[in-house]
Amino acid sequence: MSNNDFYTYQAQTSPHPLGLEVSHARGSYIYDQDGNAHLDFVAGVSACGLGHCHPRVVEAIKNQVDKYMHVMVYGEYIQSPAVEFSKLLASHLPANLETTYLVNSGTEAMEGAVKLARRHTGRSQIIAAKHAYHGNTMGSLSLLGLEERKSAFRPLIPDIRHIEFNLESDLDKITEKTAAVVLETIQGGAGFILPKEGYLEKVRARCTEMGAMLILDEIQPGFGRTGKLFAFEHFNCSPDILVIGKGMASGMPVGAFVASKEIMSDLQDHPKFGHITTFGGNPVIAAASLATLKELTETDLIQQTLEKEKLFLRLLVHPLIEEVRGKGLMLAPIMKSKEIADQVVMEAAKNGLILFWLLFEPRAVRISPPLTISMEEIEVGCKQIIAILNQLKSTAVN
Repeated sequence: MSNNDFYTYQAQTSPHPLGLEVSHARGSYIYDQDGNAHLDFVAGVSACGLGHCHPRVVEAIKNQVDKYMHVMVYGEYIQSPAVEFSKLLASHLPANLETTYLVNSGTEAMEGAVKLARRHTGRSQIIAAKHAYHGNTMGSLSLLGLEERKSAFRPLIPDIRHIEFNLESDLDKITEKTAAVVLETIQGGAGFILPKEGYLEKVRARCTEMGAMLILDEIQPGFGRTGKLFAFEHFNCSPDILVIGKGMASGMPVGAFVASKEIMSDLQDHPKFGHITTFGGNPVIAAASLATLKELTETDLIQQTLEKEKLFLRLLVHPLIEEVRGKGLMLAPIMKSKEIADQVVMEAAKNGLILFWLLFEPRAVRISPPLTISMEEIEVGCKQIIAILNQLKSTAVN
Protein backbone atom coordinates (compact mmCIF):
# COMPACT_ATOMS: atom_id res chain seq x y z
CA MET A 1 0.00 0.00 0.00
CA SER A 2 1.29 3.44 -0.92
CA ASN A 3 1.25 6.18 1.72
CA ASN A 4 -0.28 8.37 -0.98
CA ASP A 5 -3.35 6.13 -0.94
CA PHE A 6 -3.99 7.13 2.67
CA TYR A 7 -3.88 10.82 1.83
CA THR A 8 -5.81 10.44 -1.43
CA TYR A 9 -8.64 8.05 -0.60
CA GLN A 10 -9.23 8.44 3.15
CA ALA A 11 -10.70 11.65 4.53
CA GLN A 12 -8.30 13.55 6.77
CA THR A 13 -9.08 15.35 10.03
CA SER A 14 -6.07 17.66 10.18
CA PRO A 15 -3.53 19.16 7.78
CA HIS A 16 -0.67 17.05 9.16
CA PRO A 17 -1.65 13.51 10.31
CA LEU A 18 1.04 11.63 12.21
CA GLY A 19 1.06 9.00 9.46
CA LEU A 20 2.33 5.97 11.38
CA GLU A 21 1.67 2.95 9.16
CA VAL A 22 0.54 0.20 11.53
CA SER A 23 1.49 -3.45 11.14
CA HIS A 24 0.09 -4.84 14.39
CA ALA A 25 -0.33 -3.98 18.07
CA ARG A 26 0.05 -5.94 21.28
CA GLY A 27 -0.12 -4.87 24.91
CA SER A 28 1.45 -1.43 25.34
CA TYR A 29 3.03 -1.33 21.87
CA ILE A 30 2.05 -0.45 18.31
CA TYR A 31 4.37 -1.85 15.61
CA ASP A 32 5.02 -0.17 12.28
CA GLN A 33 5.57 -1.84 8.89
CA ASP A 34 9.33 -1.96 9.50
CA GLY A 35 8.87 -3.86 12.76
CA ASN A 36 9.69 -0.92 15.04
CA ALA A 37 7.90 -0.93 18.41
CA HIS A 38 6.21 2.28 19.56
CA LEU A 39 5.40 2.52 23.26
CA ASP A 40 1.79 3.70 23.46
CA PHE A 41 1.12 6.40 26.08
CA VAL A 42 -2.22 7.31 24.43
CA ALA A 43 -4.14 4.02 24.10
CA GLY A 44 -6.27 5.17 21.18
CA VAL A 45 -7.20 8.35 23.11
CA SER A 46 -8.18 6.35 26.22
CA ALA A 47 -10.09 3.69 24.27
CA CYS A 48 -7.74 0.73 24.69
CA GLY A 49 -7.84 0.46 28.45
CA LEU A 50 -6.72 -3.17 28.47
CA GLY A 51 -3.98 -2.50 25.95
CA HIS A 52 -3.92 -3.77 22.38
CA CYS A 53 -5.46 -7.14 21.55
CA HIS A 54 -6.05 -8.25 25.14
CA PRO A 55 -6.39 -12.05 24.99
CA ARG A 56 -9.66 -12.15 26.98
CA VAL A 57 -11.29 -9.60 24.68
CA VAL A 58 -9.97 -11.17 21.47
CA GLU A 59 -11.28 -14.57 22.56
CA ALA A 60 -14.71 -13.13 23.37
CA ILE A 61 -14.90 -11.43 19.96
CA LYS A 62 -13.86 -14.56 18.07
CA ASN A 63 -16.32 -16.74 19.98
CA GLN A 64 -19.18 -14.36 19.23
CA VAL A 65 -18.30 -13.99 15.54
CA ASP A 66 -18.61 -17.76 15.20
CA LYS A 67 -22.18 -17.62 16.61
CA TYR A 68 -23.79 -14.57 14.98
CA MET A 69 -23.08 -10.92 14.26
CA HIS A 70 -25.76 -8.39 13.34
CA VAL A 71 -29.29 -9.83 13.38
CA MET A 72 -31.76 -6.99 14.10
CA VAL A 73 -31.94 -3.32 14.98
CA TYR A 74 -31.38 -2.41 18.61
CA GLY A 75 -33.85 -3.50 21.27
CA GLU A 76 -35.97 -6.04 19.38
CA TYR A 77 -34.16 -9.37 19.77
CA ILE A 78 -32.73 -10.78 22.98
CA GLN A 79 -28.97 -11.09 22.46
CA SER A 80 -27.13 -12.47 25.47
CA PRO A 81 -23.86 -10.46 25.23
CA ALA A 82 -25.77 -7.16 25.42
CA VAL A 83 -28.06 -8.37 28.21
CA GLU A 84 -25.20 -9.81 30.26
CA PHE A 85 -23.12 -6.67 29.87
CA SER A 86 -25.99 -4.40 30.89
CA LYS A 87 -26.79 -6.55 33.92
CA LEU A 88 -23.17 -6.70 35.09
CA LEU A 89 -22.77 -2.95 34.59
CA ALA A 90 -25.88 -2.27 36.69
CA SER A 91 -24.42 -4.32 39.53
CA HIS A 92 -21.49 -1.89 39.72
CA LEU A 93 -23.56 1.32 39.56
CA PRO A 94 -25.90 3.16 41.94
CA ALA A 95 -29.41 1.69 42.09
CA ASN A 96 -30.91 4.47 39.96
CA LEU A 97 -28.60 3.61 37.06
CA GLU A 98 -30.05 0.24 36.18
CA THR A 99 -30.96 0.39 32.50
CA THR A 100 -28.46 0.77 29.66
CA TYR A 101 -29.07 1.88 26.08
CA LEU A 102 -26.17 0.63 23.93
CA VAL A 103 -25.10 2.72 20.94
CA ASN A 104 -22.13 3.06 18.59
CA SER A 105 -20.05 5.90 20.00
CA GLY A 106 -19.69 8.40 22.80
CA THR A 107 -21.18 11.22 20.80
CA GLU A 108 -24.27 9.16 19.91
CA ALA A 109 -24.62 8.31 23.59
CA MET A 110 -24.62 12.02 24.39
CA GLU A 111 -27.25 12.66 21.71
CA GLY A 112 -29.46 10.01 23.27
CA ALA A 113 -28.92 11.37 26.78
CA VAL A 114 -29.90 14.92 25.79
CA LYS A 115 -32.98 13.67 23.95
CA LEU A 116 -33.97 11.61 26.98
CA ALA A 117 -33.56 14.57 29.35
CA ARG A 118 -35.72 16.82 27.17
CA ARG A 119 -38.33 14.09 26.76
CA HIS A 120 -38.47 13.28 30.47
CA THR A 121 -38.61 16.85 31.80
CA GLY A 122 -40.64 18.42 29.02
CA ARG A 123 -38.12 21.27 29.02
CA SER A 124 -35.70 22.34 26.31
CA GLN A 125 -32.85 24.26 27.95
CA ILE A 126 -29.54 22.40 28.28
CA ILE A 127 -26.65 23.78 30.30
CA ALA A 128 -23.08 22.71 29.54
CA ALA A 129 -19.67 23.98 30.61
CA LYS A 130 -17.31 26.32 28.86
CA HIS A 131 -14.44 24.41 27.21
CA ALA A 132 -16.57 21.27 27.34
CA TYR A 133 -16.18 18.53 24.77
CA HIS A 134 -18.90 15.91 24.31
CA GLY A 135 -18.43 14.82 20.70
CA ASN A 136 -18.83 16.16 17.18
CA THR A 137 -22.32 15.33 15.95
CA MET A 138 -24.61 18.35 15.73
CA GLY A 139 -26.20 17.96 19.16
CA SER A 140 -22.95 17.20 20.95
CA LEU A 141 -21.24 20.00 19.05
CA SER A 142 -23.94 22.39 20.27
CA LEU A 143 -22.83 21.62 23.84
CA LEU A 144 -19.21 22.34 23.07
CA GLY A 145 -17.96 25.34 25.00
CA LEU A 146 -15.62 26.97 22.48
CA GLU A 147 -17.14 29.13 19.77
CA GLU A 148 -14.20 28.98 17.38
CA ARG A 149 -14.83 25.25 16.90
CA LYS A 150 -18.59 25.71 16.39
CA SER A 151 -18.98 28.82 14.25
CA ALA A 152 -18.32 27.09 10.93
CA PHE A 153 -21.23 24.68 11.52
CA ARG A 154 -23.97 26.99 12.78
CA PRO A 155 -26.93 27.00 13.12
CA LEU A 156 -26.77 24.36 15.84
CA ILE A 157 -29.52 23.16 18.19
CA PRO A 158 -31.10 26.01 20.18
CA ASP A 159 -31.54 26.74 23.87
CA ILE A 160 -28.03 25.84 25.01
CA ARG A 161 -26.44 27.82 27.86
CA HIS A 162 -22.91 27.60 29.24
CA ILE A 163 -21.50 27.92 32.74
CA GLU A 164 -17.93 28.06 34.01
CA PHE A 165 -16.75 24.67 35.27
CA ASN A 166 -15.94 24.84 39.01
CA LEU A 167 -17.56 28.30 39.42
CA GLU A 168 -20.24 27.89 42.08
CA SER A 169 -21.81 31.30 41.47
CA ASP A 170 -22.80 30.13 37.97
CA LEU A 171 -25.06 27.47 39.42
CA ASP A 172 -27.78 30.11 39.77
CA LYS A 173 -28.15 29.80 35.98
CA ILE A 174 -29.70 26.35 36.57
CA THR A 175 -33.42 27.16 36.83
CA GLU A 176 -36.87 25.61 36.44
CA LYS A 177 -36.42 26.06 32.68
CA THR A 178 -33.41 23.73 32.64
CA ALA A 179 -33.94 20.22 31.31
CA ALA A 180 -30.42 19.05 32.10
CA VAL A 181 -26.94 20.07 33.12
CA VAL A 182 -24.28 18.20 31.12
CA LEU A 183 -20.78 18.02 32.58
CA GLU A 184 -17.68 15.96 32.04
CA THR A 185 -16.85 14.53 35.44
CA ILE A 186 -13.26 15.50 34.62
CA GLN A 187 -12.93 18.00 31.80
CA GLY A 188 -10.92 16.34 29.04
CA GLY A 189 -10.20 18.64 26.12
CA ALA A 190 -9.86 21.60 28.49
CA GLY A 191 -6.77 20.06 30.07
CA PHE A 192 -7.87 17.24 32.42
CA ILE A 193 -9.49 19.63 34.90
CA LEU A 194 -10.74 17.99 38.10
CA PRO A 195 -13.85 19.31 39.85
CA LYS A 196 -13.07 21.25 43.01
CA GLU A 197 -14.00 19.66 46.31
CA GLY A 198 -17.75 19.78 46.76
CA TYR A 199 -18.48 21.28 43.33
CA LEU A 200 -20.27 18.31 41.78
CA GLU A 201 -22.26 17.78 44.99
CA LYS A 202 -23.51 21.35 44.72
CA VAL A 203 -24.39 20.88 41.04
CA ARG A 204 -26.29 17.74 42.01
CA ALA A 205 -28.18 19.58 44.76
CA ARG A 206 -29.08 22.50 42.48
CA CYS A 207 -30.34 20.14 39.76
CA THR A 208 -32.50 18.31 42.28
CA GLU A 209 -33.86 21.58 43.64
CA MET A 210 -34.79 22.84 40.16
CA GLY A 211 -36.10 19.53 38.82
CA ALA A 212 -33.31 19.41 36.22
CA MET A 213 -31.47 16.26 35.28
CA LEU A 214 -27.73 15.82 35.79
CA ILE A 215 -25.93 14.14 32.91
CA LEU A 216 -22.32 13.14 33.61
CA ASP A 217 -20.05 12.44 30.67
CA GLU A 218 -17.71 9.61 31.65
CA ILE A 219 -16.73 8.75 28.08
CA GLN A 220 -13.07 9.45 28.76
CA PRO A 221 -12.56 8.97 32.53
CA GLY A 222 -14.78 5.89 32.77
CA PHE A 223 -13.87 2.20 32.98
CA GLY A 224 -11.10 2.40 35.54
CA ARG A 225 -8.99 5.19 34.13
CA THR A 226 -9.09 7.32 37.30
CA GLY A 227 -8.73 4.57 39.92
CA LYS A 228 -12.48 3.93 40.21
CA LEU A 229 -14.72 2.21 37.70
CA PHE A 230 -16.23 5.66 37.07
CA ALA A 231 -14.77 8.99 38.10
CA PHE A 232 -17.97 10.25 39.75
CA GLU A 233 -17.32 7.72 42.51
CA HIS A 234 -14.48 9.95 43.70
CA PHE A 235 -16.76 12.96 44.14
CA ASN A 236 -19.87 11.79 46.04
CA CYS A 237 -22.14 12.66 43.14
CA SER A 238 -24.43 10.35 41.21
CA PRO A 239 -26.01 11.45 37.90
CA ASP A 240 -29.51 10.91 36.55
CA ILE A 241 -28.01 9.86 33.22
CA LEU A 242 -24.51 8.43 32.79
CA VAL A 243 -22.83 8.65 29.38
CA ILE A 244 -20.05 6.17 28.62
CA GLY A 245 -17.86 4.95 25.75
CA LYS A 246 -14.15 4.80 24.76
CA GLY A 247 -12.58 2.26 27.16
CA MET A 248 -15.83 0.31 27.39
CA ALA A 249 -14.94 -2.27 24.70
CA SER A 250 -11.13 -2.24 24.57
CA GLY A 251 -10.88 -0.40 21.27
CA MET A 252 -14.10 -1.51 19.58
CA PRO A 253 -16.58 1.24 18.54
CA VAL A 254 -19.13 1.67 21.32
CA GLY A 255 -21.05 4.00 23.58
CA ALA A 256 -24.01 3.90 25.94
CA PHE A 257 -26.20 6.01 28.17
CA VAL A 258 -27.55 4.69 31.46
CA ALA A 259 -30.53 5.82 33.55
CA SER A 260 -33.30 4.39 35.70
CA LYS A 261 -35.83 2.06 34.13
CA GLU A 262 -38.53 4.68 34.73
CA ILE A 263 -36.64 7.46 32.93
CA MET A 264 -35.40 5.26 30.09
CA SER A 265 -38.94 4.04 29.37
CA ASP A 266 -39.74 7.52 28.01
CA LEU A 267 -37.99 6.49 24.79
CA GLN A 268 -40.39 3.58 24.24
CA ASP A 269 -43.57 5.48 23.47
CA HIS A 270 -45.03 8.89 22.57
CA PRO A 271 -43.33 8.59 20.15
CA LYS A 272 -42.34 4.98 19.74
CA PHE A 273 -38.68 4.56 18.84
CA GLY A 274 -37.74 7.78 20.65
CA HIS A 275 -34.15 6.78 19.99
CA ILE A 276 -33.25 4.05 17.55
CA THR A 277 -29.96 2.70 16.25
CA THR A 278 -29.22 -0.08 13.78
CA PHE A 279 -25.94 -1.33 15.18
CA GLY A 280 -26.17 -0.32 18.85
CA GLY A 281 -25.89 -3.39 21.07
CA ASN A 282 -24.10 -5.28 18.28
CA PRO A 283 -23.33 -8.70 19.81
CA VAL A 284 -19.66 -8.68 18.80
CA ILE A 285 -19.13 -5.25 20.37
CA ALA A 286 -21.19 -6.24 23.41
CA ALA A 287 -19.07 -9.38 23.85
CA ALA A 288 -15.96 -7.19 23.86
CA SER A 289 -17.61 -4.86 26.38
CA LEU A 290 -18.58 -7.74 28.63
CA ALA A 291 -15.07 -9.23 28.55
CA THR A 292 -13.57 -5.81 29.28
CA LEU A 293 -15.86 -5.15 32.24
CA LYS A 294 -15.19 -8.60 33.68
CA GLU A 295 -11.44 -8.09 33.41
CA LEU A 296 -11.65 -4.70 35.11
CA THR A 297 -13.87 -5.88 37.96
CA GLU A 298 -12.29 -9.30 38.55
CA THR A 299 -8.68 -8.10 38.76
CA ASP A 300 -6.80 -5.36 40.61
CA LEU A 301 -6.11 -3.32 37.47
CA ILE A 302 -8.22 -0.39 38.65
CA GLN A 303 -6.49 -0.29 42.03
CA GLN A 304 -3.10 -0.40 40.30
CA THR A 305 -4.01 2.75 38.40
CA LEU A 306 -3.46 5.02 41.40
CA GLU A 307 -0.04 3.48 42.08
CA LYS A 308 0.91 4.02 38.47
CA GLU A 309 -0.25 7.63 38.76
CA LYS A 310 2.16 8.12 41.67
CA LEU A 311 5.01 6.81 39.55
CA PHE A 312 4.17 9.19 36.70
CA LEU A 313 3.99 12.14 39.09
CA ARG A 314 7.34 11.20 40.62
CA LEU A 315 9.06 10.90 37.25
CA LEU A 316 7.51 13.82 35.37
CA VAL A 317 9.29 16.59 37.21
CA HIS A 318 11.14 19.14 35.10
CA PRO A 319 11.57 22.94 34.92
CA LEU A 320 9.69 22.99 31.60
CA ILE A 321 6.66 21.22 33.15
CA GLU A 322 4.46 23.65 35.09
CA GLU A 323 2.18 20.99 36.58
CA VAL A 324 0.66 17.60 35.88
CA ARG A 325 -3.15 17.62 35.83
CA GLY A 326 -5.60 14.77 35.98
CA LYS A 327 -6.13 11.61 37.97
CA GLY A 328 -5.11 7.97 37.67
CA LEU A 329 -3.94 7.28 34.13
CA MET A 330 -5.68 10.33 32.72
CA LEU A 331 -2.77 12.76 33.01
CA ALA A 332 -1.67 15.93 31.25
CA PRO A 333 1.75 17.49 31.86
CA ILE A 334 1.30 21.21 31.22
CA MET A 335 4.37 22.60 29.50
CA LYS A 336 5.69 26.14 29.73
CA SER A 337 4.45 26.86 26.20
CA LYS A 338 2.56 25.43 23.25
CA GLU A 339 5.81 25.18 21.32
CA ILE A 340 7.37 22.96 23.97
CA ALA A 341 4.31 20.68 24.02
CA ASP A 342 4.42 20.38 20.23
CA GLN A 343 8.12 19.54 20.24
CA VAL A 344 7.71 16.92 22.97
CA VAL A 345 4.96 15.12 21.04
CA MET A 346 6.80 15.24 17.72
CA GLU A 347 10.24 14.31 19.08
CA ALA A 348 8.74 11.45 21.08
CA ALA A 349 7.11 10.12 17.90
CA LYS A 350 10.53 10.02 16.21
CA ASN A 351 11.88 7.97 19.11
CA GLY A 352 9.20 5.33 19.46
CA LEU A 353 7.00 6.94 22.12
CA ILE A 354 3.39 7.80 21.28
CA LEU A 355 2.05 10.97 22.91
CA PHE A 356 -0.73 13.28 21.76
CA TRP A 357 -2.39 16.64 22.34
CA LEU A 358 -5.58 17.83 24.05
CA LEU A 359 -8.21 19.78 22.13
CA PHE A 360 -8.34 23.11 23.94
CA GLU A 361 -5.21 23.36 26.10
CA PRO A 362 -2.29 23.86 23.70
CA ARG A 363 0.36 23.49 26.42
CA ALA A 364 -0.85 20.02 27.41
CA VAL A 365 0.60 16.66 26.44
CA ARG A 366 -1.83 13.77 26.68
CA ILE A 367 -0.79 10.75 28.73
CA SER A 368 -3.52 8.11 28.81
CA PRO A 369 -1.78 4.74 28.44
CA PRO A 370 -3.41 1.32 28.76
CA LEU A 371 -4.30 0.46 32.35
CA THR A 372 -2.24 -2.68 31.77
CA ILE A 373 0.97 -0.71 31.26
CA SER A 374 3.82 -1.94 33.47
CA MET A 375 5.85 0.12 35.91
CA GLU A 376 8.92 -0.58 33.78
CA GLU A 377 7.19 0.73 30.64
CA ILE A 378 6.14 3.87 32.52
CA GLU A 379 9.75 4.46 33.53
CA VAL A 380 11.01 3.95 29.97
CA GLY A 381 8.51 6.42 28.53
CA CYS A 382 8.98 9.06 31.20
CA LYS A 383 12.76 8.93 30.81
CA GLN A 384 12.28 9.67 27.12
CA ILE A 385 10.06 12.66 27.90
CA ILE A 386 12.57 14.04 30.39
CA ALA A 387 15.43 13.51 27.92
CA ILE A 388 13.53 15.48 25.27
CA LEU A 389 12.84 18.28 27.75
CA ASN A 390 16.49 18.34 28.81
CA GLN A 391 17.50 18.73 25.18
CA LEU A 392 14.98 21.52 24.65
CA LYS A 393 16.16 23.30 27.80
CA SER A 394 19.80 22.93 26.76
CA THR A 395 19.06 24.26 23.26
CA ALA A 396 17.15 27.23 24.71
CA VAL A 397 20.04 28.08 27.04
CA ASN A 398 22.58 27.86 24.24
